Amino acid sequence: MPSRIIGVISSGRGENLRHILEAVRSGYLPVEVRLVLADQREAGALKIARDYGVECLFIDPAGLTREEYDQKLAQALDKAGVDLVVLTGYMRIFSPGFVRNYKNRILNIHPALLPSFRGVNAFKQALDYGVKWTGTTIHLVDEEVDHGPIVYQVPVPVEEGDTYESLKTRVQMAEFEAYPKAIKVFIEGRPRVEGRRLVLENGSP
Repeated sequence: MPSRIIGVISSGRGENLRHILEAVRSGYLPVEVRLVLADQREAGALKIARDYGVECLFIDPAGLTREEYDQKLAQALDKAGVDLVVLTGYMRIFSPGFVRNYKNRILNIHPALLPSFRGVNAFKQALDYGVKWTGTTIHLVDEEVDHGPIVYQVPVPVEEGDTYESLKTRVQMAEFEAYPKAIKVFIEGRPRVEGRRLVLENGSP
């Protein structure tokens, strides 16, 4: 299958981006990360992109409606020829028009086993609920929050005495391995969406 052109959008540290770029550099991921966008001027993802020689751009959301901001994102992505959008800690909710424009071409990572613990504070939700397992989920983005069809999941045990930070650390370690695998599964599986299910022509995750 030919390489895919990826655009990454981030709000934060960008450590998942670093692991994706390492997977590309090693040859594990047959993709090109062509553009990294961020809505925070000091986002770590921008520095990581520069370190790896990837074009990056801060797009300031100040004074823009959600639709106007998403139009700026789309213009940058389309100019770069991006055909798969990957989110790494992006904290804004897309407008319906943006989601429709990139339907079934936006991947997001969430620090829980969806559909459990959607939204913010997933680690606190898991600890407060008293579950024995949580984890990470890579899913397609639709017009609801943390809702689209699931691409890949990795469970992580909740250990006795876990704190917010200790659980977060272990889930993030799982994320660093899971996201490159999920992208590889997605692009090589030639997926199609059937209702809530992602059907892969080349097998399942």
